Parts: sequence; structure tokens; C-alpha cells
Amino acid sequence: MNTLNNKESAMHPFINHIQLGYFGLLPFLACVFWPLLLGTSVIAIDTFIYYSLGILAFMAGTLWRAGEQSYTHAVMAVLVVIPFPLLALFNAPTVLGYLAVSYPTLLVFERGMPTWQNYHKDYHKMRYVLTSVVFVCHLFMLAQSVELTRL
Repeated sequence: MNTLNNKESAMHPFINHIQLGYFGLLPFLACVFWPLLLGTSVIAIDTFIYYSLGILAFMAGTLWRAGEQSYTHAVMAVLVVIPFPLLALFNAPTVLGYLAVSYPTLLVFERGMPTWQNYHKDYHKMRYVLTSVVFVCHLFMLAQSVELTRL
């Protein structure tokens, strides 16, 4: 019983955020492996894009702290999602390029928020790892999308 209490006390308050973050990576990876296993398809690319748009909007929304932040930080929190309606006018490679750049941009914005210093170091590490992996996933899907337009 004592060891259970020690394990619980060793866990930090961001453990659920970290687990959720890594679980959220699974659909990105599934969409990346889909073309490798079944061949490139518009459905795989569109699924990836829609999931990415949803996750990016969610992440930007978590930075929104109404009444608790400066005007500049409020604008930064929503800046990456403002162009979403315009993305319907562009082809998949353009949208994937925009999304690929948006994730690191959002991380930079998050690091500039005063609350970043309050987050556990494991959360910081998770954000860097996830942003890097998601960025590479976007580049892979961008290449798939470009290849599909050549066919």
C-alpha cells in the first residue's frame, strides 16, 4: 500500500495531458501508414487533413484564456485557425503545407505564454516530441498528396 502511495505522489498533475497527447498522435500515424500499406488515396489524405484541422483548432482553443491574457496572447492563440475557411479554396498540398507550419508556430506561441513556465518539464518534452512527429507526418502526407496529383 505504501508503494502505491509513493507512485501516486511521484506522478505530476500533467500526466493525463501527456497521455492524451500521445494518444492523439495515433490517428496521425495511422493516416501515414495507410498509404504505405494500402497505397496512396485521396481518402487517406483528406482524413489526415480533417483530423489535423480538428486537432489544431483544439490546441489553439486550449491556449485561449478569456480574461486571463493580454490582447497579443489572445490573438496568437487564434491566429493559426483564422484562415481555416479559406483553406477550402486551396488544394491538398497547400493545406498540408499550411498545417505543417501551423503546429510549430502554435508551439512557439504557447512557449511565449506566461503559463508555459508553470508546466511540468515532461509536458514541455511531450510538446516538442509531438510537434516534431506531427510536422514530419505532415511532410510525408504532403509528399503523398503531391505524388497523387502527378498520377
